[in-house]
Amino acid sequence: MSAAAPHAPRARTATHCPYCALQCATLLSAPGGTVTVEPDPAFPVNRGSLCQKGWTAAALLAAPDRLTTPLLRDPVGRLAPTDWNRALDHTAERLRALRAAHGPDAVAVLGGGGLTNEKAYLLGKFARLALGTSRIDYNGRFCMAAAAVAQRAAFGVDRGLPFPVTDLAAAEVVLLAGANPAETMPPLMRHLERPDLIVIDPRRTRTAATAALHLRPVPGTDLALALGLLHLAVSEGMLDKTYVAERTTGFDETWARAGAWWPERVESVTGVPAAELRAAVRMLAGANRAYVLTGRGAEQHSKGSDTVAAFANLALALGLPGRPGRGFGTLTGQGNGQGGREMGQKADQLPGYRSLEDPADRAHIAAVWGVAPHALPGPGPGAHELLDSIGSPGGPRALLVAGCNPLVSAPDSGRVAERLAALELLVVADFVPSETAMAADVVLPVTQWAEEEGTLTSLEGRVLRRRRLLDPPAGVLPDLEVLRELAVRLGEPAGRYPADPRTVFEEIREATRGAPADYSGIDYARLDAGEALYWPCPEGGGGTPRLFLDRFAHPDGRARFAPVEHREAAERPDRDHPLYATTGRILAHYQSGAQTRRVEELLRAAPEPFVLVHPDTAARAGLADGQSARVVSARGGALVRVRCDPGLRTDTVFVPFHFPAAGRANLFTHAALDPRSGMPEFKVCAVRLEAAPCPRP
Repeated sequence: MSAAAPHAPRARTATHCPYCALQCATLLSAPGGTVTVEPDPAFPVNRGSLCQKGWTAAALLAAPDRLTTPLLRDPVGRLAPTDWNRALDHTAERLRALRAAHGPDAVAVLGGGGLTNEKAYLLGKFARLALGTSRIDYNGRFCMAAAAVAQRAAFGVDRGLPFPVTDLAAAEVVLLAGANPAETMPPLMRHLERPDLIVIDPRRTRTAATAALHLRPVPGTDLALALGLLHLAVSEGMLDKTYVAERTTGFDETWARAGAWWPERVESVTGVPAAELRAAVRMLAGANRAYVLTGRGAEQHSKGSDTVAAFANLALALGLPGRPGRGFGTLTGQGNGQGGREMGQKADQLPGYRSLEDPADRAHIAAVWGVAPHALPGPGPGAHELLDSIGSPGGPRALLVAGCNPLVSAPDSGRVAERLAALELLVVADFVPSETAMAADVVLPVTQWAEEEGTLTSLEGRVLRRRRLLDPPAGVLPDLEVLRELAVRLGEPAGRYPADPRTVFEEIREATRGAPADYSGIDYARLDAGEALYWPCPEGGGGTPRLFLDRFAHPDGRARFAPVEHREAAERPDRDHPLYATTGRILAHYQSGAQTRRVEELLRAAPEPFVLVHPDTAARAGLADGQSARVVSARGGALVRVRCDPGLRTDTVFVPFHFPAAGRANLFTHAALDPRSGMPEFKVCAVRLEAAPCPRP
């Protein structure tokens, strides 16, 4: 077992950006050994553009602290270099001992939405067969879980955008609920230049600044706002009665709930004037081509699934989904957030969106894997419940982490740090020393984007090829090889865990054949030939760029209205914590920042944690622009720099979640969960501002 021998860089490689789910196409080259990134003008999604992160992505390949040798914590608590055999032997020995003493669920796995389809697939297979555990989930639970539950309930299948991104460019009106693509995925804005935008966001973001209409609700009230918009669509005669009768079910029960949300009541709850609510509905209903899209701002709540469902109800009432030039969708965040949840690393799903609780689905996957159906464990807990159960009776005693950084990204991260410290074994596979990796007992250095082959699935359901420009540094192994080596040490046959991505993808084709997310008609040859293939793509087919044009994915072919009701956030401001806090991304950084904080240009653009606050609110707290402060909730506080921004509501502060240590926004966020999806309430909690010592960048 050894890393591939290095060779000269390929002259030019077509691949995709390592960051968000737009998966912008890039052309890589390495003249003189220095990797350069250019946008691919032929790819319709980014059309020759990249954001700041995409342009600087090559810098990550040369990160000065790149992990290039396995690390093992020594008896005095230091992470010390070791060789691969010792690291893997130690890991397998500890896993075997813990499973023997406490059962297979004593071992857990946490994956990531940035893993390729092949890695996500093999990780799920490894967890369920080599470890025999039901304790596997991924960090998409903190990203797309609420949208996935709501879309599946409404339409029968979960694909972030059930139409190509390029369709948006021909729209007349687009409603963005809790989305800020001007910062989170800037190339998308090229497709939003023509439409009039209705932006729902409590702060005046870069996206909101371009909007024809900006609705600014009190944080945590998006569901009430959506109910009010549906009320107006019906009461003011804009309901598409023919569409509702022919293509949907459940309208009457849903209207019985929404009927109580007249505009003035919605205004009293959300703070959005009734006149603006009416204007929004009239804009949507009056357009021949209109879309409703949700993002994390509407979804990362303890009622996130119901909120997405309420916006889907609005779209259905107006007759948008499943019609050319119209639709409903959700903006997937992570690079492979779509494929990552389809490939079987999610707690309740098998590859292709097959269900762990469906006997036929279990039998199909068991046959592909060469085991009996009863050998597959049942569904496990979501990511937060999994982490929170560490150290409790029956909870995990060992955790394998691949492609995520929960010490920064999980809610109430002070408690998460305590739970991780209670583990008897923490193993992290990563290519940079993330905060979670540095807390591990074993660190396994793996390849990154330009060093590996594979596929990813973009937010529009299009399967894309990731191609290698460079071989990895000496001492670094591909994730697939790491999983195979661990599996063999745990007694599994090596052939069950292919280390070749093409071989894994061929198995994915069989595993997903006939499933909702059917990849059986996709292969590397078709992708390399440049075909645009969207799932479902049965064998012999050309894929499905636009879903639902003839029928929805429920057995009767109809979409489902959802009768939902507004409820308060888990925590509201009080005397000790008089402000709402919300969190999110900024232009320069991505996710937990473990990658982008290692790119000098991006770190210069945003070197330290900060809080955006209205000048009047800052003054009331005795703070001024540029001063240091703490954002404090009942759970903890983050050390930040004050940035005064008149675009904030006076009752709300905003903190980006990309920073570690004392600047972690998730030190104060609330871990209340959406009961339907397990999504934590990242987007609203009660805090106060107080002066603090100056933070260090």
